[in-house]
Amino acid sequence: MIGKDMTNLEIAELLRDVAASYQLRGGKTNLFRITAYQRAADAIEHASSELKDIWDEGKLEDVPGIGESIAKHLDELFRTGKSKHFDAVMDNLPPQMFSLMKVPGIGVKTAYKLVEIFKSELSQENPIRDLEKIAKAGKIAKLDGFGEDSQKAMLDSIKEVSGREVRLLLPYALELAHTIISWLKKNKAVKRADVLGSLRRQASTVGDVDIAVSSSKPISVIDHFTKYPQATRTLEKGKRTASIIVPGNKRVDLMVEKPQSYGSLLQHFTGSKHHNIALREYALKKGLSVSDYGIYLIDKNRKRRQLKKFATEKDFYNFLGMEYIPPELREDNGEIEAALDRRLPTLVETQDIKGDFQIHSDFDIETSHDLGESSMQDIIKKASSLGYEYLAFTEHNPSQRHHNDRQKIDLLKKKRKVVDDINASLVEKHKGTVVKVFNSLEIDILPNGKLPVPDAGLETLDFALVSIHSSFRQAREIMTQRVISALSHPKCRIFAHPTARKLNDREGIDLDWEKVFQFCKENNKWLEVNADPMRLDLPDFLIKEALIHGIKLTMGTDAHHTDGLDNMKYAVATARRGWAEKKNIVNTRSLKEFEKMLELNS
Repeated sequence: MIGKDMTNLEIAELLRDVAASYQLRGGKTNLFRITAYQRAADAIEHASSELKDIWDEGKLEDVPGIGESIAKHLDELFRTGKSKHFDAVMDNLPPQMFSLMKVPGIGVKTAYKLVEIFKSELSQENPIRDLEKIAKAGKIAKLDGFGEDSQKAMLDSIKEVSGREVRLLLPYALELAHTIISWLKKNKAVKRADVLGSLRRQASTVGDVDIAVSSSKPISVIDHFTKYPQATRTLEKGKRTASIIVPGNKRVDLMVEKPQSYGSLLQHFTGSKHHNIALREYALKKGLSVSDYGIYLIDKNRKRRQLKKFATEKDFYNFLGMEYIPPELREDNGEIEAALDRRLPTLVETQDIKGDFQIHSDFDIETSHDLGESSMQDIIKKASSLGYEYLAFTEHNPSQRHHNDRQKIDLLKKKRKVVDDINASLVEKHKGTVVKVFNSLEIDILPNGKLPVPDAGLETLDFALVSIHSSFRQAREIMTQRVISALSHPKCRIFAHPTARKLNDREGIDLDWEKVFQFCKENNKWLEVNADPMRLDLPDFLIKEALIHGIKLTMGTDAHHTDGLDNMKYAVATARRGWAEKKNIVNTRSLKEFEKMLELNS
């Protein structure tokens, strides 16, 4: 393995491979190790900073979920490019097995079995492609324990994973861009620096990173940029532009413009292709021609004559008779018409958020899902520092497999008492609640639409979130009824990460959104905008549709550690892309206002 420049997703994948190897070598005897590696993989996958950068700062063990032993092996990986321990655990296991495990639905034992059976037909270079050929030839269906349905599902999964484009998740791209911008600003010739393109529009995933700089000394800025300490090579170095490659084989492009024209450049290289085309067509009707240098006046022969320069984007849009269009809206989704009519929304901002509606503490509710890493007390302290008025602890429901209803109820009553005691102590200590804690739960929606928590357990909650964590490929009609059935319980107020997508990993579920929206509107149910970097779910296009239907949204970080509470800005960015205003978001309400909203449907 070559580990020095591995991305977070690659490291998480490696740790899951190690966990899978332990599982094959004896699941029961290695249960602790398997759990440790899986939790570390989850923590790294959801981290908002690249692990390599954290290692550079000597803070590897500060990452929640990474213990001393795993940190030691990762340190060796970053120093030498390999880990003797990881290699030893995975030794003598076929490499094709680990590749096949990337296909949704293929677990470690199935992958190992397939490699053993089709060893001569599965190449090391591309075993997934080879497995597709085997399945298309009908060989999978003939195996014991598979059949035609399993073969078809496998082909569907292979198609999904083969067509996946691996892009940078928004937080990683921002982290990289901000690090480079910090480097650029060390040069005194840099007046201002901004990200461009889909990153500035806060898209959920990003290809290359583009940066703009305002400066009257472009050569000096470009020289400084190409000397970025982490750059692995320089692709281009011109008079106005430059490109470098950074670890992870990511490309970063730089454009430098003089201050008097900087607004024009920002506008031109921020908007989507379709936004810029629509803007260009509108300008032409007014006898104007837009460019990254400014706006040209066109004579009757359609020739450019006079160039009008703009230092700011606001001046650029105003010159065209429009309101300033925020970057997140520049997708040709009606924003130009709205800007002309002076009816653009006043988009929600991070400072509008009064609380967090999805947080997982380390309270051991004996769930089958991952536990949080931080204590309730530490999370409350963090929430207070963010200026929140309230938060909800939403640990996953108790494991259905390992508990009967009585045990589930007892666990939930125990948590209820802990939350009540915390609230009482806050009132006593501060002579008034600094942060109000709501007792909630994230509950799995079972394949049949039922909830794995008895009514007596649900009654211990202030409200509940429901979400899909299994059986992602049910038909649209079945999946829609499944969701509506779960949301029908009075305690279930929020549909969490509603599409169940995992960016760069898993497509969303198939739902009849018209029916879901209608049900939510009629029954006062809310849809979550999840801030987890791998989710950012509800997606922006569905957010806009939900708002048209009059649905209220909530925001939750899905945090499993105090650091995760800082991810709220990504939920806000996603909501802004969906045209959401402060009034559309439940947790922009004050504590008293939110409590009244709960009472209305209790």
